[in-house]
Formats: sequence, structure tokens, C-alpha cells
Amino acid sequence: MAGELWVSTFSLAGVVLGGALTAFTQRAALRSADRAEERRRSAATADTRRAEQVQAIQEFLACAQLAERAAYSRPEVWGADEGGWMTGAQEAMTRLWTADRGVALLCDPALEAPARAYGRALNQAVWREIGDVEVNEHLEEHKNAFMIAARASLALI
Repeated sequence: MAGELWVSTFSLAGVVLGGALTAFTQRAALRSADRAEERRRSAATADTRRAEQVQAIQEFLACAQLAERAAYSRPEVWGADEGGWMTGAQEAMTRLWTADRGVALLCDPALEAPARAYGRALNQAVWREIGDVEVNEHLEEHKNAFMIAARASLALI
């Protein structure tokens, strides 16, 4: 009888140990799957965030190009708004300031100041608040600073 009790106890211990190992294995597998899912979700969020930032920068650059075009095409003499230059310039600047806020909202905070400085320089060029300085001379430093900051902010992601 003692031998049978010993065998039963040993069998019961084997069942308990097997069950514990199975539970431990299942728990470890579940935790591993959860971590993998979290990494996948984080990667997807980072990819989406980067795409939003690239889009905001592209939009800002497209609007900056419109403003630059307005600065170059400004009529020499103020007077009648021939060809709607004033309306077009105002629209270009409004779009630029809206795109600037998109950069401030979506991108690295280090990009906000260069975007704002480039926007101000464009505004000055459009409205000829630059004296005798050529438009491209006035814009070059600000444009380069923005592009360097944009590349750096995208490299961080």
C-alpha cells in the first residue's frame, strides 16, 4: 500500500509540475507575442508620424515656392493690380503661414524657428521690404537653414 501511495504522489507531482511548466510556457509565449505586437504598433505609429512630418515639410516648401514666385513676379510700380498679382501674393502668403503652422504642429520643435524665419524672409521679399538686396540673396540663408533643420528633424525619426 505504501508503494502505491508513493507512486500516486509521484504521479500527482508529475502532473502538477507538467501543468506548471505548461502554464509558464503559455504565459511566456503570450508576453512575447504582446511585446511583438507592441513593437509592431510602435513601428506603424512611427511610420505614420514620419509620413505626416514629410507631408508637412513638403507642403511648406510648395507654399514657399509660390511665395518666392510672387516675390520675383512683383510689379515694379504700384498701381492698378494688373493680372491680379496682389491677390495671388496674398493667397500665397496665407497658404505659407498655414503651412508654417502645420510644421510647428507636426514636426520637431527645432524646425519651428527656421520655418518661421524663412517665412518672414519670404514675406519681406514679397512685399519688397528688403531694400536693394536681390530676392535670392535675401532668401538663401533662411532657405538653407530651413532645409538643414528639416533634414536633421527627419533623421531623428
